[in-house]
Amino acid sequence: MTDPLAASDRSPADGPGPPTTAARGLWVPIGALLLAMLLAALDQTIVSTALPTIVSDLGGLEHLSWVVTAYLLASTAATPLWGKLGDMYGRKRFFQASIVIFLLGSVLCGIAGSMGELIAFRAVQGLGGGGLMVLSQAIVGDLVPPRDRGRYQGLFGAVFGVTSVLGPLLGGLFVDHLSWRWVFYVNLPIGVVALLVIAAVLHGREVRREHRIDYPGTALIAAVATCLVLMTSLGGTTWAWSSWQIVGLGVLGLVLLLAFVEVERSAAEPVLPLRLFRSRTFSLVAVISFVVGFAMFGALTYLPTFLQVVMQVSPTLSGIHMLPMVLGMLVTSIGSGQIVARTGRYRAFPIAGTAVTTVGLLLLSRLDEHSSTAEMSGYFLVFGLGLGLVMQVLVLIVQNSVGYEDLGVATAGATFFRSIGASFGVSVFGTVFTSGLRSRLADALAGVPLPPGFRPEAITSDPRVVSALPAAVQEGVHHAYAESITRVFLYAAPVVAVAFVLSLFLREEKLRSTVTAPDLSESIGINPVERSSLDEIARALSALSSREARRDFFRRITATAGLDLLPASSWLLLQMHQHGSVEPAELAEQRVVPFAVVEAAVREVEGRGLAARSGGLPLRLTEAGEEAALRLVAARRTQLSDLLGDWDEEQYADLAELLTKLSSTLGADRRDRPDPVGPEPPHRAEGRSF
Repeated sequence: MTDPLAASDRSPADGPGPPTTAARGLWVPIGALLLAMLLAALDQTIVSTALPTIVSDLGGLEHLSWVVTAYLLASTAATPLWGKLGDMYGRKRFFQASIVIFLLGSVLCGIAGSMGELIAFRAVQGLGGGGLMVLSQAIVGDLVPPRDRGRYQGLFGAVFGVTSVLGPLLGGLFVDHLSWRWVFYVNLPIGVVALLVIAAVLHGREVRREHRIDYPGTALIAAVATCLVLMTSLGGTTWAWSSWQIVGLGVLGLVLLLAFVEVERSAAEPVLPLRLFRSRTFSLVAVISFVVGFAMFGALTYLPTFLQVVMQVSPTLSGIHMLPMVLGMLVTSIGSGQIVARTGRYRAFPIAGTAVTTVGLLLLSRLDEHSSTAEMSGYFLVFGLGLGLVMQVLVLIVQNSVGYEDLGVATAGATFFRSIGASFGVSVFGTVFTSGLRSRLADALAGVPLPPGFRPEAITSDPRVVSALPAAVQEGVHHAYAESITRVFLYAAPVVAVAFVLSLFLREEKLRSTVTAPDLSESIGINPVERSSLDEIARALSALSSREARRDFFRRITATAGLDLLPASSWLLLQMHQHGSVEPAELAEQRVVPFAVVEAAVREVEGRGLAARSGGLPLRLTEAGEEAALRLVAARRTQLSDLLGDWDEEQYADLAELLTKLSSTLGADRRDRPDPVGPEPPHRAEGRSF
């Protein structure tokens, strides 16, 4: 049986979605969009395992964090701009531009000859990456009608799950068998294919919206983040904390922050609406999200260095060693979201997640050069399980705590703070690591005979030179690296413990029916997720309805309509109302529903005088049948409206229009794909339900 929520025809109100007869043709542009999303998502994780080798080739261990931070800051700042420019002037052209910028940045990163060049080119890459993220998912909204949007957007979220596992492994494989430069060159063939396919097949009508772009706010928040990240990354390493440069960066960041607040108060469409902070829940979630990003990316950046330098494993094996952390994060992230969506209870997850993450950091701080593989895997797993418990649920909590008008910006705000936290985490972890490493290396090499011409500072420029030292000296150097990296985790533990305390103050409120498990792009992606409130509702309603309809959708609307009919009979009445008439034998031949189900429905609607046929003509509604069908149509819309809870459709015209679009197609049949549910249980063959 096919999905009873999908329709083979479309109301004109459905907008730009393509006809179902062309549904298979959708997979070509959708595939190209997925490739583009793959590029940006992969780039967030593939570089980590290559970083130790990059430092060995280019030098500048003290600037390692900026290879990651430059990308994060640029993509975070650019994401809202790409989204709004695409809304105003057409998404296709800006999407193509973001691919070109990303590929240009990838080429430049691949040919970089110094750490400074690589950092600058990573920022270019990040500018394009922000567009890939936001525009690929926005284009799905143009191509796909509201009822199917959740199914397709779920694929984009799945890309993040796949790349979080494959990224570290691919990075290691490229370094071991080709060169670290292929970490960036691999983007070229994928990006070119996506670019060509998009140019050739993406011709759908775009839904455009007018915006007042907050350029000053975007520039100011990016400048604030840059000043503070520079201060934390350069303080205590390049310059002393009391130096005028570091103090100046701190003062400048504070001044720019005050200017940002003033700009946001008067902006027509602020990049971060200050009214969100009136919500205690949003403010708490913002801080917790910041800390989660801080811990996650700080660890992802420096664990490969520990594995490759201290444990002396290959880049590929370092990616494999990190799998327990990544898999643990995915399992608990997906699982916690599903449990919350089904039970409506969420407060325990951020509390447990921050607690387990704190324990995980404390365990990581116990690692040294003598740790076994089993011990490391266990510690990595605990850390990943903790992160996953909290990441998805934070988005759910925010979506459940704000009004409809702020649903989109609140989701973007929560993910924005995770992005900024990631930038700070990498920066702070880097400062603690490099400053500690210098003093520990000096102690390890003091009074030790070194090979002629060997310079101690060469160890931080190229960790591979450690192998040229005597065995006794190597042990001291490895211990210095281990102490410097694990001390980072020890210092991060109190920060996450603060998030644990804050999570105790979260209040549990009744979960809205429209708040379902966010996809992984909202949960573990680092770029802010830019979707309008209407986009979020469309995605949530379509996902919820599609999931439930295969079981009891028709039973619910039949009860709401006050009819005593089999669910199959209600479905048949809606088919006749939608198409004018139906031929039951054709429905059975096309395997829309099993023959026994159709036969039972036909007997009931004819026996009740709701439908009739004469002279071999198809089955048509009678006057009584038309009245029953109209009651079912109204019941469909009522069911959707009830799901909104306290989001009153009468208050928002766009929300009311969305419900009308969804209601006009929910409950019809789609005849071009197999039943995604699987075989019919025995009671369904008897026509008692769908």
